[in-house]
Amino acid sequence: MKIEDIDKQVKENPLSKEKSKQQFLTMTEELGIEHSFSFDEAWEIGEELRRRKKFRESITDFEQAIRDRGIAIPEEAMQALNPVKHTFADGCYVREIFNPAGEVLVTKIHKKEHPFFLMSGKMSILTDDGVVHLEGPHHGITKPGTKRIIYTHTDCVFVTVHATNKTSVEEVEEEVIAESFNDPLVALEDISLLKNKTK
Repeated sequence: MKIEDIDKQVKENPLSKEKSKQQFLTMTEELGIEHSFSFDEAWEIGEELRRRKKFRESITDFEQAIRDRGIAIPEEAMQALNPVKHTFADGCYVREIFNPAGEVLVTKIHKKEHPFFLMSGKMSILTDDGVVHLEGPHHGITKPGTKRIIYTHTDCVFVTVHATNKTSVEEVEEEVIAESFNDPLVALEDISLLKNKTK
């Protein structure tokens, strides 16, 4: 059995955990491979990657459904409802946005790790880890590949800070926002997950 055959099997006819373990052990012995990880670790990583992929597909489908049904607010109206303040400092771009109460927002895909601050307000956020309820003041870290659905319970002020040498909003957005989950910088975070799990 070649690696291409295993890839095809995973996509078209995935095995149960028990059968996968037997195949893993058989192929390991047949090919004389010494792994730095156990089958259970590999299975756990695979499950995590499948969970993330399913979430990414779901959130992308949700965003597209909003557009297809004509219920998405036009960009100009969205900017008027959610004014943004842009500030540049030495090697930093600070983005402050006001979100009114009762809004459902789908964020863009973040390419780089950066801090965020909910300065004031209450919101619920659907992430690939589930629903998180935040109340300002609160701070956290956004990881590469993050895309969120946000519901604002109250008026909110949300701030993100990005390390950059760029000097225009357009250049910063190109640097820190992915057009899709196919962006190599976003896909690479899955490889980071593998490296962290196998250390």
